[in-house]
Amino acid sequence: MTPTAFSWHDFLSQTISDFGCTTGTLHRLDTADQHLKLVAHQGIPEALMPIIQSIPMGKGIAGVAAERKEPVEMCNLQTDASGVAKPGAKQTQVQGTLAVPVLDGERLCGTLGIGKLMPYDFTAEEKTRLLDIASSIATRMRTP
Repeated sequence: MTPTAFSWHDFLSQTISDFGCTTGTLHRLDTADQHLKLVAHQGIPEALMPIIQSIPMGKGIAGVAAERKEPVEMCNLQTDASGVAKPGAKQTQVQGTLAVPVLDGERLCGTLGIGKLMPYDFTAEEKTRLLDIASSIATRMRTP
């Protein structure tokens, strides 16, 4: 009997569920152009797909989490005025968001983001747990 193949969609879906969220994205860092490339997504409107396929470092929530190599959180994306979230992100209807870098030691491999449809402040424990989940897949996410 062969083991079940690893599925990025299943991994993301389980992570979203574990945090009581409704949306999520998983991006891999493409070292050739330093853009985050979409690997899996859930609950993202079709109109945003062209925008989130390839995200430059430092742009949007995922890009900032990647650039800083630390979690980026917004209690309410719909009312955020920090300038971190891009205007199109509001189309998701997501309010509470958390994006973390996928790190293999200090090496950036990608980002993992989750979101809720209500305002929400993620706890320090939740941020640490999502970082741990992200680091558990880092070696699978690495590009040569």
